[in-house]
Amino acid sequence: MLKLSAPYRFTYLLIVIFLCASGGGLRADLVWDARNGWRADGGVLSAYFASTEGRSAKEIMDKARNAEESGSTGTALSAYKRVYKKFGSSVFAAEALFRSAHLYEQRRQYTNAFRNLQRIVTEHPNFPRFKEVLGAQYQIANALAEGKRPRYFGIIPGFKQRDKGIEDYEILVSNAPYSEYAPLALMNTAKVQSEFGDKDMAIDALDRMINNYPDNFLTADAYLKLASAQAEITQGPPYDQASTQQAMTYYQDYLILYPGESDASVATKGYNDTRTMLAESKMTIGDFYFFKRNNRVAAKVFYNEAITIHPDSPVSERARKLLASIEAIEAGQATAPEAARTAPRAKRFWLF
Repeated sequence: MLKLSAPYRFTYLLIVIFLCASGGGLRADLVWDARNGWRADGGVLSAYFASTEGRSAKEIMDKARNAEESGSTGTALSAYKRVYKKFGSSVFAAEALFRSAHLYEQRRQYTNAFRNLQRIVTEHPNFPRFKEVLGAQYQIANALAEGKRPRYFGIIPGFKQRDKGIEDYEILVSNAPYSEYAPLALMNTAKVQSEFGDKDMAIDALDRMINNYPDNFLTADAYLKLASAQAEITQGPPYDQASTQQAMTYYQDYLILYPGESDASVATKGYNDTRTMLAESKMTIGDFYFFKRNNRVAAKVFYNEAITIHPDSPVSERARKLLASIEAIEAGQATAPEAARTAPRAKRFWLF
């Protein structure tokens, strides 16, 4: 085993402490004590606190927190800003960003708050309260998406920025795709996009929700919303029915996957409504061939498809009646040549 002299042992110990601290292995949480100021719980970073830089950073952090608790928000924000700018790689930087983000959010300076939280995500991923950072980002995105007005400089009311809330939701999903906030963010994105009238973007968010989080408690609701959104795209029986078929599939999936849910009756009605729409579409095409083109062969194909899609509906009853009419017409044409062959010939009279 390598033996080191006393000075080298001390240097080696400091290196180990800082490497562990930066890597998060032995990193201690910062704790605020109103009497003594900030300290490192566990004492692992005591060497840093004893250094010149550590003392300077702690002094500013103590000033910032005291100002925050006394209600001097502007002073606190300025002090926190000095910390994360001057001591960006220190143990205090992430805490300063987090505390300042909290103050910005209280002042409705949502852009500044979210920006500081995002800096923690990208620059300090080992921050002990990372989950709280995600929760704060979610709250800010919610506030904007719900239409709360931001305030410039924390005083002047600004315009609503609901689209910015959607952007923040997407950043949150990217930051932590497997967190509890990602499915909530996608569901809220779909809700806001629907309110904007952008059904394509709402459908995209719901589709990602059910594909990426099949076991989440919100997935059942996502299936219903996705089916409803697809169904609303179709303008009527004469138009393209691709969205109707998608909606019918999602309603059917819901009934298979969640048979005991309280909204099963809603899914059943939606499933039957989409089948009726699709059957009506087949009837529209069949009527065109029958009444406009006199193409009975093509008409029979579409009438039979309508019956197959929704056999117990009024639509299928009408299709059966029209098929019977076609069969009667075809039967009449089949017997006409036979009658001509068996009937006696009329007598002809010649004048010359």
